[in-house]
Amino acid sequence: MKTVAIPETDNEFIIGKILCIGRNYVDHIKELGNEAPSAPVVFMKPATAVVGNDEQVVIPSYSSECHYEAELAVLIGREGKDIAEAEALEHVAGYGVAIDMTLRDVQDGLKKKGLPWDIAKGFDSSCPLSSFVPAVRVPDPQNLTIRLLLNGELRQNCSTSLMINPVARIISYLSGIFTLEEGDIILTGTPAGVGRVQAGDRLEAGIEGVGSVCVSVV
Repeated sequence: MKTVAIPETDNEFIIGKILCIGRNYVDHIKELGNEAPSAPVVFMKPATAVVGNDEQVVIPSYSSECHYEAELAVLIGREGKDIAEAEALEHVAGYGVAIDMTLRDVQDGLKKKGLPWDIAKGFDSSCPLSSFVPAVRVPDPQNLTIRLLLNGELRQNCSTSLMINPVARIISYLSGIFTLEEGDIILTGTPAGVGRVQAGDRLEAGIEGVGSVCVSVV
């Protein structure tokens, strides 16, 4: 059983669904040569994908091209279904930092065959995740800067203001498909600058005022 915490409040949550949004920054869509979606692109990771700060990302043997994708993570604190966008942020318990590790070669191969690509996104250790800060500490989730360093070199640096679908809209949209429950986590998409990692690399993703997560790759 995997859990996440909001240390400031001593609250701990059992992780439920991890709902992820793809193609939510224009420059990232362009760098991968994808088409801009007409609606949010949704995929899921299991709770077993989560690793914490100073833990390890293990690249599976069936891949030779693993990429990092730094993202703002949203922790749901109150159950909701068909949530209005204007009320969506009231369901947020906290905000954190995640790295969506992606097996790009596996994902691309499965996409070409028209097959699901869960194994490219949901493998064990594919979701490094920080602890969370209370939602009240983040008055505007669309005014944050996501940064990722690979071996100390800045690779991603972008404002959440550039999201195609902002956090409130994402929550509202997802709640029309899935009942959102306490402990669910939403990954809100990654900006441009994604790239490959290999064994021995060190990743650090951070959002000022929210937190950071640092992991090694093996």
